[in-house]
Amino acid sequence: MPKKIRELKSMLLKAGFIYRPAKGSHTIWEHPNLPTKITLCGQDGDDAPKYLEKRVNQDLKKLRESK
Repeated sequence: MPKKIRELKSMLLKAGFIYRPAKGSHTIWEHPNLPTKITLCGQDGDDAPKYLEKRVNQDLKKLRESK
């Protein structure tokens, strides 16, 4: 079962990511220790696409490895 967008946002907030709103339902998430940004789109109750879940997990893994 895919995760919801709200779950991905919660995971990113707990890891120390900062977000800024973008146009429509998009939000841009960035972390001071990572050079890349993540763009989440969709409402909180929507299912997250697999590629987005994979991207969030990859960036969280990079963050854990860099500490």
